[in-house]
Amino acid sequence: MAITKSAKKALRQSIRRKARNIVYRDKIKILLKEVRGLVSQKKVEEAKSLIAKIYQALDKAAKKGIIKKNTASRKKSRILNLINKVKK
Repeated sequence: MAITKSAKKALRQSIRRKARNIVYRDKIKILLKEVRGLVSQKKVEEAKSLIAKIYQALDKAAKKGIIKKNTASRKKSRILNLINKVKK
């Protein structure tokens, strides 16, 4: 357990940051799962309508340092490839 005043503050900060990061990660996870479900049901147009939300969530998470920039790019690329593959 933290003993010094600065260590206690650092612990409080890390707890707040962890909670904030979980919100961003969960949002990304939920959106990706939703799109994959729509693609599996062959509802391509509905899946395409969610792309903007996914891109926004991934870019924001990458900007805040929750995920790395290349991870965001990889996820965007893979989800778009999945949609395009089903569309053909």
